[in-house]
Amino acid sequence: MTQDSRLKTKIVISCAPTTAPYLAAELLALNYPVLKENPTDVVTEGNMQDCMRLNLYLRTAHRVLLIIEELNARTADQLYEKARLIPWEDYLHKDGFFSIDSFVRNESIRDYRYASLKLKDAIADRFQKKFGERPDSGKEKDQAVLFMHWVDEKVSLGLDTSGETLAKHSYRHLPWKAPLLESMAASIILASRWDTRSHFINPMCGSGTLAIEAAMIALNYPPGLLRDNFGFMHLKGYRPAVWNELKDEAREDRWDELPFRIIATDNNPLAIAAARENARNAGVEQFIEFEICDFSETPVPEEPGTIIINPEWGERLGDEEELAPVYKQIGDFFKSECSGYWGYIFTGNLNLAKRVGLRTKRRIEFHNSKIETRLLEYELYSGSKKAEKTAD
Repeated sequence: MTQDSRLKTKIVISCAPTTAPYLAAELLALNYPVLKENPTDVVTEGNMQDCMRLNLYLRTAHRVLLIIEELNARTADQLYEKARLIPWEDYLHKDGFFSIDSFVRNESIRDYRYASLKLKDAIADRFQKKFGERPDSGKEKDQAVLFMHWVDEKVSLGLDTSGETLAKHSYRHLPWKAPLLESMAASIILASRWDTRSHFINPMCGSGTLAIEAAMIALNYPPGLLRDNFGFMHLKGYRPAVWNELKDEAREDRWDELPFRIIATDNNPLAIAAARENARNAGVEQFIEFEICDFSETPVPEEPGTIIINPEWGERLGDEEELAPVYKQIGDFFKSECSGYWGYIFTGNLNLAKRVGLRTKRRIEFHNSKIETRLLEYELYSGSKKAEKTAD
């Protein structure tokens, strides 16, 4: 971490497929340039302090990667020779520990683990020659983490300043059934038309992830405040005072009240208990109204807002037929109780989505755990338009 604080270098921020636009929007809101947007990452620029700030604030990201070297290598031996010239001692403690994450697509490499081993050897041999000792290494990602992206002859090497993935926001100790990853839930909310200052309703809330993420977004509450270990903390030159200053600034910018309601319901008492506990861990329990009831009985305030439902998708044989009436009931609920709202259904079953019986305004593509999913948007009019129906 001896990098000059005035210098800027490439920062690559990884994310789930199809969520890059929402990550890019987060970067722009934080006043960082979007240099390039790829299917599973967004490129910006900055220094190590910027990486610390991005780890603190980003909701849709997986990892914040600081590029320290880009080189050409056709073979593992060439990688070794060039990587040995990099001043790794500027970043790693000689008595520390590091792991390596790799993505390798090179015709000379049959197993990415071999490429990682050659990089590890280059680092270890450099330390051994300079200091007579070397850092330990292994698979654990709770200390310093390096990464390598090697496609054909192009190799990018850098520091994974996140360490463990940012996709989990550290509050969900009780996950309940098939929960949404926190970064995915944040992406869904940012993809919606919710303005963060109107009612947010989440029937079928499960473990409460959507409602908790909504509360944290509305409160300007960065997810990094909930976490006490990042990869950058184990790099040479890490200054805790700088990190504490960033956290203090984030705490000062948080809201302490919300002028609208966040309502989360589920018909299973165990789900609501899990959601309450998770909200308590996140520090937002007091901002969410939890209620045990069928989704169709969810309280919906008259003032307009946003309602998001993540129903079961029917992944097993026979489930689809059983769930068809539920999707129709969701459509009826939207039509009869949610006039003036933006309604959303997040589902991985487009056949079931047809049973909703309402015209979609948008069908936003997502990929969730390698499953192609859609966030279906409905503009829920009052009067005659509300009753307008079509086969999705």
